[in-house]
Amino acid sequence: MAKRIAIIGTGYVGLTTGACFAHLGHDVLCADIDPVKVQTLSEGRIPIHEEGLEAIVKENLEAGRLQFVLGAEHAVKGREFIYLCVPTPQGPDGSADLSYIEAAAREIAPHLDRGAIVVNKSTVPVGSTRLVEQALGRSDVFVVSNPEFLREGSAVSDFLHPDRVVIGADDQAAASRVASLYLGVRAPIMITDAPSAETIKYASNAFLATKLSFANAVAAVCEAVDADVNDVMLGIGYDRRIGHEFLKPGPGWGGSCFPKDTRAMIRIAEDAGYDFALLRGVIAVNDEQFARVVQKVVDAAGGSLEGVRIGALGITFKAGTDDIRESPALEIIQRLVERGAIVRAYDPAVSSSPIEGVEVVKDAYSACEGAAVAVVLTEWDEFKWLDLDKLAGCMEHRTVVDTRNILDRGALNRRGFAYSGIGRR
Repeated sequence: MAKRIAIIGTGYVGLTTGACFAHLGHDVLCADIDPVKVQTLSEGRIPIHEEGLEAIVKENLEAGRLQFVLGAEHAVKGREFIYLCVPTPQGPDGSADLSYIEAAAREIAPHLDRGAIVVNKSTVPVGSTRLVEQALGRSDVFVVSNPEFLREGSAVSDFLHPDRVVIGADDQAAASRVASLYLGVRAPIMITDAPSAETIKYASNAFLATKLSFANAVAAVCEAVDADVNDVMLGIGYDRRIGHEFLKPGPGWGGSCFPKDTRAMIRIAEDAGYDFALLRGVIAVNDEQFARVVQKVVDAAGGSLEGVRIGALGITFKAGTDDIRESPALEIIQRLVERGAIVRAYDPAVSSSPIEGVEVVKDAYSACEGAAVAVVLTEWDEFKWLDLDKLAGCMEHRTVVDTRNILDRGALNRRGFAYSGIGRR
């Protein structure tokens, strides 16, 4: 049976959540404070690069199951479920800024129907359901936690085919009502208390970041002992207790979630009196990886980057998205520029430069024109299939630093390239 759902906030999480709930057959009304964005979305145009999302938005707009409206107060009347999908940016001390979610709760409070369920979908610290309850000031409505586990680049698939759905609430009837929204989704539905649900979200991202830092640390060992990290990670991953996911070394991890959530997890632990030294080590390894990659480029350039032309392939934090927030690629490019390098960059999803002095060009070969070193920073498929003869012809020196280990090392060597990967000789 279709339910009436309001989504407050049409950012990455809110837009995906609203569109996918509509796809499941529900009546969804999404609210935002930006009139231009509301108009754009109402026309079926989306402001982010996310596979399958624009099609699902258009399909459900045409079917009448999805609408967009200006202002949260206009979205919640007559709605049984209200999802809060507003930003929770990180403060200087690592804690989450909950002012947006508090403001949204206060705004909608007078307009909620009796018995409505307000759902925290934003990533929020443990105890945030209580904070929302206080901001609402309504004893006749329920607050439930339903954290998101959406990967950028595959968010639609992750929502419709999740590994699990986590719901946290004190009231089991309210939790069951939220669970009913996911009828048609084939996945385990876990109902727990709100603090546990909120902790699951942070702990999941902290563990994934740990696997990535572990892979990069092992890569450093592989370089020291002349082993190949790709083979080592493959061998490790066959162990069913470990698995292959998130064991790929790279330039470091970043994006909108991992940096924020790992720091927040440390802060949550500190506030509770526990020193999460393991996770601090995970972050330290990631910072070291940025420095290691920069040093690889310095070594490839002959010991100095002053005045050296570098072709940077990739700007986004991962392939399949246009998100550059806390991108390892950007961090490394910035450090190269600070060392005196002249950087020209290309990314399939980025058209303007986020770093002063760095030119963003139309293709990979333009980025590498006259370059002494080409650096692969994001794992876009088109970089795997570069015309290596054309690349060789446009570069000043045939030198490649492949931070994603996606290029054919043998093919490069046959064309006279000096190759440097991560954890590979």
